[in-house]
Amino acid sequence: MMTTQPLKNRYSITFLAALLPSGVTKVLTRSVLVLAALCLSSTAVSAKSHPTLVINVDDVVAMKAAIHQQGKFKDAYLANKAWVDQQLQQVITVPVPQDGGGGYTHERHKKNYKVMYDAGVIYQLTGEAKYADYVRDMLLAYADLYPTLPPHPKRKIGKQNPGKLFWQSLNEAVWLVYTSQAYDLILASLNTAEKNKIETGLFRPIVRFLSVESPATFNKVHNHGTWTTAAVGMTGYVLGEQEWVEQALYDLEKSGKGGFMKQLDELFSPQGYYNEGPYYQRYALMPFVTFAKAIQTNEPERKIFEYRDGILLKAIDTTIQLSYNKLFFPINDAIKSKGIDTIELVNGVTIAYGLTKDAGLLDIAKQQDQIVLTGDGLKVANAIDQGLATPYQFKSVAFGDGNNGKQGALVVMRQNVGGEQALLFKPAAQGLGHGHFDKLTWQFYDRQQEIVSDYGAARFLNVEAKFGGRYLPENDSYAKHTIAHNTVVVDQTSHFNSDVTVGNANHPEVIFFDANDKVKISSAKIDTAYEGVELKRTLALINLPKLNQSLVVDVFDVSSDKTHQLDLPIHYKGHLIETNFELGSKTESISALGKNNGYQHMWLKAQSSPKAGLAKITWLNEDNGRFYTQTSLVDGKSEMLFTQLGANDPNFNLRNENAFIARVNNTKKHSFVSVFEPHGEYNPSKEFTIDATSKLKTLQHKKINGLDIVAFSFDNKVNYILAFNSQQSDNATRNKFSYNGKSFEFTGHSKFFEINK
Repeated sequence: MMTTQPLKNRYSITFLAALLPSGVTKVLTRSVLVLAALCLSSTAVSAKSHPTLVINVDDVVAMKAAIHQQGKFKDAYLANKAWVDQQLQQVITVPVPQDGGGGYTHERHKKNYKVMYDAGVIYQLTGEAKYADYVRDMLLAYADLYPTLPPHPKRKIGKQNPGKLFWQSLNEAVWLVYTSQAYDLILASLNTAEKNKIETGLFRPIVRFLSVESPATFNKVHNHGTWTTAAVGMTGYVLGEQEWVEQALYDLEKSGKGGFMKQLDELFSPQGYYNEGPYYQRYALMPFVTFAKAIQTNEPERKIFEYRDGILLKAIDTTIQLSYNKLFFPINDAIKSKGIDTIELVNGVTIAYGLTKDAGLLDIAKQQDQIVLTGDGLKVANAIDQGLATPYQFKSVAFGDGNNGKQGALVVMRQNVGGEQALLFKPAAQGLGHGHFDKLTWQFYDRQQEIVSDYGAARFLNVEAKFGGRYLPENDSYAKHTIAHNTVVVDQTSHFNSDVTVGNANHPEVIFFDANDKVKISSAKIDTAYEGVELKRTLALINLPKLNQSLVVDVFDVSSDKTHQLDLPIHYKGHLIETNFELGSKTESISALGKNNGYQHMWLKAQSSPKAGLAKITWLNEDNGRFYTQTSLVDGKSEMLFTQLGANDPNFNLRNENAFIARVNNTKKHSFVSVFEPHGEYNPSKEFTIDATSKLKTLQHKKINGLDIVAFSFDNKVNYILAFNSQQSDNATRNKFSYNGKSFEFTGHSKFFEINK
């Protein structure tokens, strides 16, 4: 691993003394030498060519030539210039902050930094003074306003550091990341008086506010800290304040206990997985890659993109991998509509291609359909114009969690059976304050739709009427709780008793992950989610090409020394079609399923006790026209509860989503065993329905010699057996078992057998 240390001032006292004739230094006081060194350093900074962050002087030369040639870059330039020209027709508005997220002043200040940045780029490409003048005038207005501002009136007291322009300092840092680049782009057009006013009235106060006046956030290893250190460090490069850069890299004391480099060490696993999950990986990616690009421009000797074996490039690729149908997997506090076309990943892909020339990234860039006006953006545009894109390869991967990659994992299993399918298994770490209490949960995607779903975040981002656009109260009272996810709940209490600190200190253990053409399978366990209870789950995504059939096998073992109530929910997207048991629907009155831990938000709409054998539940996803059946082994003593969200929700904040829950009472040990089966087609336009009922005929589960044996069949010709060893992680273990009078053996974690009858 390469280490990076703070660079010395290029004009140190020792260096200056070495330049002077022998004996001269004896008659000069130290203070004179210090002053001389500072003057030389200042001269060197002032001589720096601008722009010098994400866009540099050489980029500008190439970009100026490109806007006169036909192609995607010119198209992007013309569209961007037309938008900026439209904005220049409007009066500059820098309002006194009043609103939270989504409110007028909040959105105005967000729009201002975008306009300033874009106008700065157009100035560089055209040389027309009106664009620089617009940015200058807006910056001067901010320089008048900012010193007068108190903490934001809509700040969340005691929850987060407030901003001044925005209700939280995070937004202030985002604003500065963009605005520092805008200033860099027009700096050469300003006179001394204008620069002094903008820097003393705006940039120096905001840097001080975000750093020395907000040490908890600045030194925090968290996406808020990433944005803040990036903002301060980039501003440091523009203003020639190397001390700010060093503090941004190594924390306020330059101890290395915080800062940008520590965030690179702690927030990503060796594979590039970000601890808070894909949604926040996408969000944090912007300051990581933007600041890194600025570091590379100004101090290439740091080799920032090589740090930790190229961790930033891995992070960009992992962000793409953690998506399906262009949308990110919505774990933790995720808004489900965010996808690969988000500007953060557009910039990440652009910078990554500029460094690697990976043609697969061009495929993603084509899907994003956004060319950014930077030097790397020009490289992407030219490569796409030349037809160099190759298909991006999505893979089945267990992305290790934690900075060492050993704090659990987020497991992605993929296959193509009549369409792209993905199973997401989450034996991952807590994910800091944005994490949910949902160890060993899963989601399933098929034919461009989410089928077995996760709620994500309870939030209407930037919708002022909905709690100021912040996370809704129901995010804490429902979305984060275990019952909101597809994993076991013990005694109607969430994992870790809903304590984030405890959750962050504990994580599941991934026992194994294997993948081949027919079977992708992973097993994991945790014994700290509940005191005295071990949870172990094995999920397998299976392809039966002879039948053109896919399925998921799910074995969830719960063991304890004491008796408990166990609930295993499945949250599904679609319309309930049928069950092979009486529903027991509540048609006259309904009540909430419980009083807390998320149960208070779920209406109990039906309750049943299926007979021993196979319990089948089928639903239709009308968006992709396909049926799905969950077939579970039941003992005749368990219950099936059918729920819908909406209870104790006076402001209608929650979506009306459906679930069914397998409940077992008064048990010490239980194995939930099920097969999930996509099937058939529903076409209301052409008025036909095919294979609307499950084809699964038999399902059995046994534990033999420490192995789990799951046997099933779809007809009377072939039996299928999935055998796996979840007792140990050694892939060299030799396993033997007998089933129905036949002997079987295999080496490794698992084996899938097809047996002709």
